Amino acid sequence: MSSLRNAVSRKAHKERAQPHDRRKYGLLEKHKDYVKLKEKAAFRNPDEFYFKMINTKVTDGVHRTRPEILANRYSQEELMLMKTQDAGYILQKVQSERKKVEKLSSVLHSLDTDLKNKHIYFAEDREEAKELQSKASQSSRKSTFDHVPGRIRRKMEGSYRELEERKKRVNHLGKLYSDMVLQKELQKKGRKRKLREDEIICPTTRPVYKWRSERKR
Repeated sequence: MSSLRNAVSRKAHKERAQPHDRRKYGLLEKHKDYVKLKEKAAFRNPDEFYFKMINTKVTDGVHRTRPEILANRYSQEELMLMKTQDAGYILQKVQSERKKVEKLSSVLHSLDTDLKNKHIYFAEDREEAKELQSKASQSSRKSTFDHVPGRIRRKMEGSYRELEERKKRVNHLGKLYSDMVLQKELQKKGRKRKLREDEIICPTTRPVYKWRSERKR
């Protein structure tokens, strides 16, 4: 009978979830969670040990690695090597984005370039010449973008937005690359100091450092 009882499909009774107004307190503990914890505590190994027991501490209920462990994890040479690799990757992305910006700019520029009117008009008198000249100037003021169909115009507007976003990305990556190169140079040996504002020849918002000249052997 027990086998037949297990063969019959039973309805899964679901426990209620955390109410909406109490979701800020996290997930609601279920009965099955306590059952698992009880089993885990029952079969716990008293001789169990791993290094996170001494390398971490609880801060606000969260296990965090001790700062002194993080500081001594890598040597100075290893940190410089990692920063060099990161700077090389950022430089590669900058070059790739610049190529995409140049390609997209050339395509949009060719679409926006107005075709030069090479027609020659002959007027019988000055009044007719002035009239033809005014019509030519009015037609030249109209951009070719206004005569483009709506579907193509929307695509062009999207391309312009993409171009602006890529330009901003290139500027951001360029600043990030220069900062990483500066941090790498600051980690090298040699006496250096930060220049004051009155010592900087070209005003800039970025910090400027000066290294003491050393005689090479």
